[in-house]
Amino acid sequence: MKELTALLAVTIVTTATLVVGVFGLRISRTTSDFFVASRRVGPFLNASAISGEYLSAASFLGVAGLVLLRGVDMLWYPIGWTAGYLLLLVFVAAPLRRSGAYTLPDFAEFRVESQAARQVASWLVCLIGALYLVPQFQGAGLTLRAVTGAPSWVGAVLVAFVVLVNVVAGGMRSITLVQAFQYWIKLCALLVPALILWLAWHHDDSPTRHLHTSDWVEPLQGPHATYLTYSLILATFLGTMGLPHVVVRFYTNHDGTSARRTTLGVLAMLSMFYLLPTAYGALGRVYASDLVASGRTDSVVLELPERVLGGTGATVLTALLGAGAFAAFLSTSSGLVVSISGVLSQDVLSRRFGSVTGFRIGGVMAAGGALLLAAGTQGLPVAHAVELAFAVAASTFCPLLLLGIWWRGLTARGAIVGMIGGGILSGTAVLAVMLGVKADNWAGALLSQPALLTVPIAFAAMVGVSLADRARVPVHVGRAMVRLHLPETVEVDRGSYQPVN
Repeated sequence: MKELTALLAVTIVTTATLVVGVFGLRISRTTSDFFVASRRVGPFLNASAISGEYLSAASFLGVAGLVLLRGVDMLWYPIGWTAGYLLLLVFVAAPLRRSGAYTLPDFAEFRVESQAARQVASWLVCLIGALYLVPQFQGAGLTLRAVTGAPSWVGAVLVAFVVLVNVVAGGMRSITLVQAFQYWIKLCALLVPALILWLAWHHDDSPTRHLHTSDWVEPLQGPHATYLTYSLILATFLGTMGLPHVVVRFYTNHDGTSARRTTLGVLAMLSMFYLLPTAYGALGRVYASDLVASGRTDSVVLELPERVLGGTGATVLTALLGAGAFAAFLSTSSGLVVSISGVLSQDVLSRRFGSVTGFRIGGVMAAGGALLLAAGTQGLPVAHAVELAFAVAASTFCPLLLLGIWWRGLTARGAIVGMIGGGILSGTAVLAVMLGVKADNWAGALLSQPALLTVPIAFAAMVGVSLADRARVPVHVGRAMVRLHLPETVEVDRGSYQPVN
């Protein structure tokens, strides 16, 4: 009965996702629809879509698991992932929309006037997207196995299939509607069980209802705790603005003002959502602390209803949580596949297949490659896997965006050296962790959380090389800065930049 109910809930969410995606196909008509939804998405719809896309497996399952495992230090994950949008609002959202770009490689080419910078950015988009896709597929397998007993690969393949149907069918126009729909599914799927579980805990008279582990509520415990915490903060605060699937959504707004309003909406929606995984982690410490020893902390959200309530009520709540988790994997995976597909189409495939066909082929390549990578990297905690993608984004695209938007002196060579240097350093750490390399000394801390080292190096490389190469400041930098910073209502010559199609 339990497995059948959970399977029914997952089937309903999957079917609803496909139906909404098919509706998006009916209104997708042009190349611009596929890449940026013709830049006509309103702030509320876009904020819902961004929140749906951003709240991934790490948010739905991983945060609660890490809070259960390591206590209050892990609260920096939801805080950092939300605060990253505040920095995005202040420094990036409106100028990025005014650039007229479709993708981060478009922005790199526009700002430093270099095809080489564009190519480097394209490779990084694919790398970051793949790193982020892997935990989505792994989380889907974990969820379906926990609620139905199916093999892990079934959940991963199912998510990949549904995402490909929507992406291939309608592109960004279709995915926008799907992701907005899925945000509200995820919020309700966590909120309703959380309220019921909290009430059950509140009326629980057994001695086990209280926390007795003081180190769990004491921050900065363990070796290198201070470094690890501040490195995590830096990665999550700065990594958000460098995530390709996040940034591409701001290109769908009508103008810079709409981009800012969208960001404010995202901040409100994420703040509501992230209260919930934290509560599940705390309840897990009371009722499911054995998951720490067994290494199954990522499943705490799905196991709590049975441990707290039992019976039919637990079956229904577990099914609801499983459906919400599947919505998380579908929405985030969709955005990642769209961002990778757009880059592959523009820079590799469109010359041979055309823009829309290249976009669809790129989606198949992105999902297939991530599935293979997920199969070989089992066992890495979901939230930590996502945080590593944030570290790479913070070490590559964050310096490019901040310096490109706010400093006239950035040159093509500076941008390329900074992106490659930050990418190699942070990518090496990611590869070591995924291969299972472990160390208890400072080397282990640097590999686990590289951002505090790699982000300053990337900034320093971009600035230093650009200063040494100041004679090659882009010829049209003045016009580019006008385009980035003047509101659209000001009548001035902004140039005629058009992204590669």
